[in-house]
Amino acid sequence: MSLLDSINSPRDLRALSRRQLNQLATEIRSFLITKVSRTGGHLGPNLGVVELTLAIHKVFDSPTDPIIFDTGHQSYVHKMLTGRRDGFDSLRQRGGLSGYPEPRESEHDWVANSHASASLSWAEGLAKGFRLTGEKRTVVAVIGDGALTGGMAWEALNNIADNDDLRLVVIVNDNGRSYTPTVGGVANHLAGLRTDHRYEKTLSLIKRTVMRLPVIGRPVYDLMHGFKTGVKDVLAPQSMFSDLGIKYTGPIDGHDITALTNHLEQAKQFGGPVIVHCVTRKGRGFQAAEENEEDRFHAIGKINEFTGEPLSASVQATWTDAVAEAMVQLGQRRPDVVAITAAMLNPVGLGRFAAAFPDRIFDVGIAEQHAVVSAAGLAKSGLHPVLALYATFLNRAFDQVLMDAALHKAGVTILLDRAGVTGNDGPSHNGMWDMTLMGIVPGLRLAAPRDQARLVAALDRAVDVDDALTVVRYSKERIPDEIDEIAHVGDGFDRVDVLRRDPEAKVLVVGYGQFVGMAMSVAERLGDQGVAATVVDPLWALPVSPTLVDVAAGYDMVITLEDNLEEGGVGQRLRSRLAEVGASSQVLTFGIPQRFLSQGARDEVLDEIGLTAAKISLEALGAILARPVDVPQADRQA
Repeated sequence: MSLLDSINSPRDLRALSRRQLNQLATEIRSFLITKVSRTGGHLGPNLGVVELTLAIHKVFDSPTDPIIFDTGHQSYVHKMLTGRRDGFDSLRQRGGLSGYPEPRESEHDWVANSHASASLSWAEGLAKGFRLTGEKRTVVAVIGDGALTGGMAWEALNNIADNDDLRLVVIVNDNGRSYTPTVGGVANHLAGLRTDHRYEKTLSLIKRTVMRLPVIGRPVYDLMHGFKTGVKDVLAPQSMFSDLGIKYTGPIDGHDITALTNHLEQAKQFGGPVIVHCVTRKGRGFQAAEENEEDRFHAIGKINEFTGEPLSASVQATWTDAVAEAMVQLGQRRPDVVAITAAMLNPVGLGRFAAAFPDRIFDVGIAEQHAVVSAAGLAKSGLHPVLALYATFLNRAFDQVLMDAALHKAGVTILLDRAGVTGNDGPSHNGMWDMTLMGIVPGLRLAAPRDQARLVAALDRAVDVDDALTVVRYSKERIPDEIDEIAHVGDGFDRVDVLRRDPEAKVLVVGYGQFVGMAMSVAERLGDQGVAATVVDPLWALPVSPTLVDVAAGYDMVITLEDNLEEGGVGQRLRSRLAEVGASSQVLTFGIPQRFLSQGARDEVLDEIGLTAAKISLEALGAILARPVDVPQADRQA
């Protein structure tokens, strides 16, 4: 029986010796490599926090002492130590173990936290609440140095510094990386002094003694204080955390369990906010991860657990691959085009652009709000910035999109990767909100291309706009085969491509982006049931094209399909425009329901919420049969 098999709760760690803890760390790494290689997930971050997580659970009493993991992708070891080891065979799968902290799984998970830079605000709020209710709990927040590039973390630190009696320990996991090597002044300044009550008492005694000296007391103390600061800055550079007034200890070897335990014990006993600075190595213990300079196996699919090689070769390019190629070509044609990323250079496909144009790429860290406003500034300087984000992270910068980019008519283009249902990362990572949110932004234009050719066309047109905000959204899936139009109506932003047409059809199917292929399948299924249907694609989904309104007004029934919230989505907007012009068309809208979706493979999630060609065509057929109109039969031989 392995040592790991005997660990079913954090209390089981208390009696272990240093040697046993190190043995346990080795067993945990082996377990992680085996299990995550089979399911996919965040391997590198968790290999880097094994000893740190062991020390946290040895010192603090979870769940009485809440442990909040920032972003949450480094919580796998925490899950193992809190009784969920057997769930790793179903990690990130439908009905299985979440890849992030999940309160529904365990009382040890206080927060379902999976967007960066929020842990300190959660921790500060919990600690204040416990103080008010008189509960002697210590709150622990584990935040990577990459998340400290997010402004929200510093808003929290500013408030933590103003509450010197909060029982709060902030553990900075300094691995020099978020997804890719961490950038910015914050990441370059992680160093400081150790915290010790005796140190503080000694300083106080020296100050009182020296200040009593007649005449020369103040000058001598100021000189001594200056000398002390100088020594600190030479031996261990003065930390900005200390400058904020928060006690600081470190840096500590994040793989030395004894040192970690000692420092965390001292921090726990301090009775006020303390920052514990730990230096770890992402991917530690797995050679393939350690040698991967791009991201240390931050997030992986299924891989060979010995070599790290992917188990399934990519046979078709993804939308991200297409963006990577298109951006390089665009950069070659347009010297005024610059690119911005928020700590995700390679995940959003800007790595090749950065290699080709190193002076024209800006990684601002995990700071989406800053990224949008900085892009607006770049636009006002005469350049055309292209900002690439995951669609789910655009939510964090909505005010800046509205009041800085759009209000100022800044020529900024935003690329939204992972739009629509993403699946295995759960509710926080589905890019299902963007078209609903962007639909209320005045002057904004949003494209949802159906294939690579339309993606390139949309990007080219977007960067030609210098007096308005443009957005291009796309899925994380394999890019579909090209779907050529048989005709088109209108031009420019108002162009509507006709992909399938029956002159006798009274039903129009409108597909957006990744769902255009599904729209074709729905029309085909309706045709098999004797209902003729025409299929169109308005490449520019927002604002609703007047051309599309004119086309749709000529049909008895209009069916819209979008990989976005149905509520407030483009389908409902089309329905409103049709009502405004007095059209009698019945509009059936199909999109994502207004709820948080369960994790699972994308196809499983879509099936659960009824967004499949089979289910949509069946529902549409029922509505068609219930409508008292003459729907001409399709020619089954055509």
